[in-house]
Amino acid sequence: MSNQLRMERKVASRRHRVTAAGLLSTAAVLLMGSADAFVTNSHRVQPISLHSLQTVPTRLTMSAVADDQTKATKFRPNPVVVSAEAEALSHSDTTMKLTPSYELFQMLTEEEGGEIPPTTSGNALRDGSVLKNEKEDSLAGLQISSFVGCGGKTKIETLPDPFKMVEKELQPFSDSIKELVSSDQPILSMAAKHFFEKRHGKRFRPTIVQLVAKAVAASTPEQIIADDGESFSNEALNGHDASHFEKIGGVAGWQWSGASKVEINAENHQGSEAWRRQAQLGQIVEMIHVASLIHDDVLDEAETRRGGEAVHKLYSNKVAVLAGDYLLARASVLLARLENTAVVQIMATALESLVAGEIMQLKSPPESYLEMESYLRKSYYKTASLICYACRSTALLGGHAYGSTVATACEEFGFHLGLAYQIQDDILDFTAAASVLGKPALADMDLGLSTAPILYAAQEYPHLRPLVMRRFKKKGDKQTALEALYKSDTAMDKAKALALFHAQRAVDAILRLPQSEARDSLVRLTHAVITRKK
Repeated sequence: MSNQLRMERKVASRRHRVTAAGLLSTAAVLLMGSADAFVTNSHRVQPISLHSLQTVPTRLTMSAVADDQTKATKFRPNPVVVSAEAEALSHSDTTMKLTPSYELFQMLTEEEGGEIPPTTSGNALRDGSVLKNEKEDSLAGLQISSFVGCGGKTKIETLPDPFKMVEKELQPFSDSIKELVSSDQPILSMAAKHFFEKRHGKRFRPTIVQLVAKAVAASTPEQIIADDGESFSNEALNGHDASHFEKIGGVAGWQWSGASKVEINAENHQGSEAWRRQAQLGQIVEMIHVASLIHDDVLDEAETRRGGEAVHKLYSNKVAVLAGDYLLARASVLLARLENTAVVQIMATALESLVAGEIMQLKSPPESYLEMESYLRKSYYKTASLICYACRSTALLGGHAYGSTVATACEEFGFHLGLAYQIQDDILDFTAAASVLGKPALADMDLGLSTAPILYAAQEYPHLRPLVMRRFKKKGDKQTALEALYKSDTAMDKAKALALFHAQRAVDAILRLPQSEARDSLVRLTHAVITRKK
């Protein structure tokens, strides 16, 4: 047996072990839910008609195949984590069946072959004026390209600083999260606490959760109207079982369920029970993220992470895998304690998406390596899914129903922000030094992965296509690809334009919420994502 074959089998074995660990953690989450899923808030606002909604069935599986009614398009990768039969057995009439975000929101511009997804319960309510109550919005119609760094002249400093806005709330974050992941096993405890102990990173995801929590507090949960014209106040919906919800508006019951039973607004949000749970969700999201980093570093045999040694280099592969599993297990327990079954299912799906991303990276057919849509879908699974599901969950914990305008805007914002973040990350892989990034430069190419800059270069230089499909395995492949990329006049600009497209879509989504400092700071955060240098 050749050394290369031994190495490939060794890496595959590691991948399957970590994937299995992730799936076990997901299963644990699903078993820990609490029965508060069908509770909504008692506020009343302007009614919103649901007559135009299409009741298209949705799926929780990570299948990229659209509903049977949807016309089949070009080749699409299909990283199914569980079989359709197994998935069907896990559902009942009262369980949430989520549609993946990439089937709700647009991934590519029409010029690049992107398609506008069909309307379903997850993306139907996207009216930009319904939450404003006719109040003037100074950022209405904002184009992020008008700011310095994105082609414009306006200084981004005119908007509130997102990190300063939640600085005091996140100050005790590292200490409290270290307590939450403490273990009686010293080595496991030290490995699990590694990133929190050193206070690495900007706490990007917890910052998003805290800011979204503040932004949604400014919106009053919506009221609904049934198909027969009967008005249902949120008070009337409290206490009814699933069968009652399924009759409302002809839409599946989950369309108007999932909201935690809370009564908050911008004035009483700080220090409330909803605020506490939203803050805990931020900690959970960071635990899941850090666990995925620890596992990824084992799979990729990375030397460094966030400017320091990777956990598996400090300890061992076994300890690192166990530390990641332990963080996922703790996150699962804390997630159940939020006492919102809908949030448990949404965040469990985020965990499943992380596994789907790894499977897609490992098992996709060579033809898919050349497709921008396949690259974006993998980016969704590995990066954007956790962010967008955390944003929608934050809205639910704030009293907003799953299918509401507020919750939809939050998920759409997180989806596009996450993709913009990953595309910018992939651009920096070619333009920033390892000392600035805090991790090895050109790491993706070393793993045989092609990201947006290389894919655009391959469109311009067809001789790169075979190199991409064989994952740069032959001697000189990487050098040839890099030379073509740096010679190209358009590849890097197209990648930056794609990041800008998603940043603008993120801004469009979040601007549907009523104006507040927190909402406006999320616009500035989006700008920071696509202008950062590390």
